[in-house]
Amino acid sequence: MTSADRTNDRTDDSGPSGYAAARLRLLQEKAQPGAPRRSALAGLTDEWIGALFTSAAEAAGVRGAALVAVGGYGRGELSPRSDLDLLLLHDGTSDASAVAALADRVWYPVWDLGIALDHSVRTPGEARRTAADDLKVHLGLLDARHVAGDLTLSSGLRTAVLADWRNQAPKRLPELYELCRERAERQGELQFLLEPDLKEARGGLRDATALRAVAASWLADAPRAGLDEARRRLLDARDALHLVTGRATDRLALQEQDQVAAELGLLDADVLLREVYEAARTVSYASDVTWREVNRVLRSRAARPRLRSLLGGKAPVAERTPLAEGVVELEGEVVLARTARPERDPVLPLRAAAAAAQAGLPISLHAVRRLAAGARPLPVPWPAEAREQLVTLLGAGESTVPVWEALEAEGLITRLLPDWERVRCRPQRNPVHTWTVDRHLVETAVRASALTRRVGRPDLLLVAALLHDIGKGWPGDHSTAGEVITRDVAGRIGFDATDIGVLAALVRHHLLLIDTATRRDLDDPATVRSVADAVRSVSTLELLHALTEADALATGPAAWSAWRGSLVADLVKRVAAVLAGDAPDEPVPAAPSAEHERLAIEALRTREPVLALHARPEAPHEDHSPEPVGVELLIALPEQPGVLPAAAGVLALHRLTVRAADLRALELPTELGQQAAVLLLSWRVAAEYGSLPQAARLRADLIRALDGSLDIRARLAEREAAYPRRRGTTAPPPTVRVAPAGSRLATVIEVRAQDAPGLLHRIGRALEVPRIRVRSAHISTLGANAVDTVYVTGPEGEPLPPDAAVELARGLEAALRG
Repeated sequence: MTSADRTNDRTDDSGPSGYAAARLRLLQEKAQPGAPRRSALAGLTDEWIGALFTSAAEAAGVRGAALVAVGGYGRGELSPRSDLDLLLLHDGTSDASAVAALADRVWYPVWDLGIALDHSVRTPGEARRTAADDLKVHLGLLDARHVAGDLTLSSGLRTAVLADWRNQAPKRLPELYELCRERAERQGELQFLLEPDLKEARGGLRDATALRAVAASWLADAPRAGLDEARRRLLDARDALHLVTGRATDRLALQEQDQVAAELGLLDADVLLREVYEAARTVSYASDVTWREVNRVLRSRAARPRLRSLLGGKAPVAERTPLAEGVVELEGEVVLARTARPERDPVLPLRAAAAAAQAGLPISLHAVRRLAAGARPLPVPWPAEAREQLVTLLGAGESTVPVWEALEAEGLITRLLPDWERVRCRPQRNPVHTWTVDRHLVETAVRASALTRRVGRPDLLLVAALLHDIGKGWPGDHSTAGEVITRDVAGRIGFDATDIGVLAALVRHHLLLIDTATRRDLDDPATVRSVADAVRSVSTLELLHALTEADALATGPAAWSAWRGSLVADLVKRVAAVLAGDAPDEPVPAAPSAEHERLAIEALRTREPVLALHARPEAPHEDHSPEPVGVELLIALPEQPGVLPAAAGVLALHRLTVRAADLRALELPTELGQQAAVLLLSWRVAAEYGSLPQAARLRADLIRALDGSLDIRARLAEREAAYPRRRGTTAPPPTVRVAPAGSRLATVIEVRAQDAPGLLHRIGRALEVPRIRVRSAHISTLGANAVDTVYVTGPEGEPLPPDAAVELARGLEAALRG
């Protein structure tokens, strides 16, 4: 097709310019969003592309040809920036050059408009052979739809392709299942991702299309309830994403979510994500059920001839194995016994779920639906058996998750626990979190099930794990709200008043141990005493310790480590001693170690910093591989201003992460018999990546930083300018507060800020205030958020007066924001 031909087309309303204008009007029309717009866009495209084909076929002299839409276009689902999947089908009687000319006359106008085009030219035989070799081609042809030309040719191909698919289903469906599984491993689960790919992630549009393909095989069918609506929601979200970005993208990036929500008429990005997650969960559950049925049918088909020969030609009878009252196993699934009566047995849903989880088997879709339709509500408070079955379900470990999801898909969880509705599919914006709120709660119970041997009341641990974040569905502090909800839920479940009090305390204080251990000075008796006052008993402390570990492990890899575990264990040991009455109320200053004294004497003699690096022993990780817990860095130097910012800056330049910092002054006699102060710094550090720097290099840079020849501030500014940040996101400003009743020995200043290289250096520089001494610093970083706690005193080592403490905090906050 020549350039002149294409120019002439643009002057016609049926040409590219007329189509482009009509397309633009359709996309700008707010009154027709969603499925009607997708269908209208496909119809508009059909008219234009069909007219192109008809005139092109006549001009090229081609007979026996048809234009076929495949894939999403074949389904009549065109999003604003979707590409066009087209097959030019011909019977092979026309000259190859004429067919090529026909193709050019169709493809070029599409390209001229900048529309992405996935195209092919084949005979029916070639199309079938290509489909036999390429699963993705076969999947696209399942949605083949005639657009223009020879209808008999298109219909014949569609009939043949569907027949091939059904005949080859035993081979093709396992291939399709493997394709879906590999894609899920690469892309993750849509229902848990902060920036999900609406098409490729598990539970997305690709999986919905795969379910259509399974149904077309006549081998199995997906559970239809809610599936079409879930697919529509995902398509609507993609439409809005295309309109907002102006690009053919399927990834719902953070910076675009508010605009996409507004385009869909939703309140905000959280509401958008929750709708997307709910849709993805429906698709994922339907996929699980469908593929389980496919595998069951294929196994049955493979085994049937052999069994029939063994049984003399008789059809085999499936064996039913009892699991619990009213619950049996049948062909690898948990089903209800023939004698089961859900309408007379309100505990049956929990009993069936517990039996399935304990056996490590899925619960059948039919059984769950029968339970949802027929089971009576549990009386309040629950009978003891119901409570025991809930605990059994929660204590089953990993197999709890699919059973819980099956109950949730049919609405049984919110019927048992009405407060669950507020956390269901609720997103968590902190990237440290792997899961949505509801799935995190279940995952915490899974983690807690491995820790039940450590506690005297496993039932309380498991229920607290399930409820510890239940308050995230309400405004305000989720721990405070969760305490109130837990009292109500625990009473409904049937716990007595004492147990309700313990569960409420566990939920109220589920962050207490990890926050205190990572942000407070454990050598300060006030720190330990405050935890003891909150916990009150050794048994509750024991439960809280296990809950803390389970919660962190279920949050994500950044939330727990051997280092954090050792800090929490140390705190628990100290609190247990206080609760037993064995701990002193006042601190006993620890004497400097022999190495500290040696370093201090050397620093006094040379009048320069002296350093020592010691690797901590490695602790076994969860998978029994060693995990480094950090390196101890000891620094001794004559007392002088600017030590904290200089040392912190040097460590930042060498890409060392500070986990804890302790500063103390040691008085030593000089040769003249006078006393001189030497500063001792004990740091716990870890390399961001790579190996640790040599102590000699750290010492040299520290000397330069202290004498002013190394401009740390400028070097860190260069580093920060190059620090990778997510496009379009703005971190909230830092906040600084004086922790109330934090210590009787020092004033506790808590800094919350975006983590960045040299943050502790900036804090130390801002604290270089006359008559202020920094005693210790405790660093806690989760994802992009840092909570740095600094203990400061006056010149005589006493806590600051309240007014001075507030003024210091305000000055520090202003410095960090500036």
